[in-house]
Amino acid sequence: MEVSQASHQIIADLLAARTGQHLTESRRWRIGSALACVFREHGISNVDQLVCMLAQPESPAQDRKLSDEVVEALLNNETYFFRDKPTFDQLPEDVLPELARRRGHSRRLSIWCAGCSTGQEVYSLAMIFAEQSERWDGWSIDILGTDVSHGAIEAARGGLYSQFEVQRGLGVAQMLKHFDETGRGWQIREKTRSFARFRQHNVLDEPPTRQTFDLILCRNVLLYFAQTTRQQAFSRLRHALADDGFLMLGAGETVVGQTRDFAPSDGRASLYGPVLATLPARVAGSRR
Repeated sequence: MEVSQASHQIIADLLAARTGQHLTESRRWRIGSALACVFREHGISNVDQLVCMLAQPESPAQDRKLSDEVVEALLNNETYFFRDKPTFDQLPEDVLPELARRRGHSRRLSIWCAGCSTGQEVYSLAMIFAEQSERWDGWSIDILGTDVSHGAIEAARGGLYSQFEVQRGLGVAQMLKHFDETGRGWQIREKTRSFARFRQHNVLDEPPTRQTFDLILCRNVLLYFAQTTRQQAFSRLRHALADDGFLMLGAGETVVGQTRDFAPSDGRASLYGPVLATLPARVAGSRR
């Protein structure tokens, strides 16, 4: 579907205003297919007609509903269990044992999955803790998954996945151990689910809790931000991370040349540590 420059710009501005994501020219081809569900719901034939409807002086509730649907449709919710497995395997083999050593006195771990989409990343972490129950006996484990998409968060809370979704990244043994097959799909079991909680949140906003996190996963999120917006996101992530915590980015992302808030963690792919000097002394001194 052909999208005019003017319509592309209006849609791009809407997405940026609501989420911070940058809809580049190279992604213009995706607009028509992404919005197909919105077209069907409202009897719209093309993007130009949609833009006209967005500009009409309808009631605030109607305006918000349509624009919400457009933003939700444009968000990329691509995810799967144990995504980028060689990178993800560093968590149970290296990062989590190191954090266990550092947090042995408190026996508490707080993890934030920013841009968690429909929850597969959060539940992948939950499976690790469930399968290492003896190691983590007596610990308080909290995994918070957030996403700017209301629909994605509702799906994550439901913990119900199709056959195709559970087969992406999971072996048969893991499926049977952590899920129950139902008439509607594969439902994550309560024991695994108990480690996780979800809420709608934009990584560009203030951190979702006042407590700092020991580990933050923000994978394949910053790819969609412009440079200045990406720097803002790094600043938010830095203020949310404990001074001795870890940040994990996607395989195609880096902090190098992007921010002074983080530096690569030696020998760990896609993992970074905070640069303490970037925080004012009174803040750095107050963080664990």
